[in-house]
Amino acid sequence: MSCDHKNCCNKSDQLRQTLDELDFERGIWASAQCGDLERCQKLVKTGVDVNVEDNFGYTALHYSARHGKLDVCKWLLRENAKVDAKTRSGGATPLHRACTTGHLEVVRLLLTYKADPEIKDADGKTALHRAAENQHDKICELLINQSHNPMALKRHIDKKNKLAVDYAKNDILKDLLKM
Repeated sequence: MSCDHKNCCNKSDQLRQTLDELDFERGIWASAQCGDLERCQKLVKTGVDVNVEDNFGYTALHYSARHGKLDVCKWLLRENAKVDAKTRSGGATPLHRACTTGHLEVVRLLLTYKADPEIKDADGKTALHRAAENQHDKICELLINQSHNPMALKRHIDKKNKLAVDYAKNDILKDLLKM
């Protein structure tokens, strides 16, 4: 399915775009964000690297994971996208992005491809912190169940000196995250 990017890429009504904005729209990132698998495939066939970064260090996998585009994520990972690629300033991985936005099946896929749930971003937060602060209890449960050391994952402290459980607002999530 082709994507015209009018409804999915947050285009402003401005008449002029910066070169960075044009690069984004023409690059693989906008296609990944919109879920336009055909266009992603076409770009890669013409020589675009699946791991090419935008100006902030985001890859196509970051964008597709954040927006829950499961088919694009699957394809990118089969094409050797770096599952633990980190952004430049925020240090976020695709797993951080999917956990923040609540895309359970994307999280499951990333874990299948050995995404590391213990990587900390620039705020010292793991994917579990990001899922907990957004109240995504099913994702927290999945991260804990898939972890090689669930207690260690629960013990990670971020730069605010908080555990993932400190972000939980409901009792079910608090019980799940307690040590």
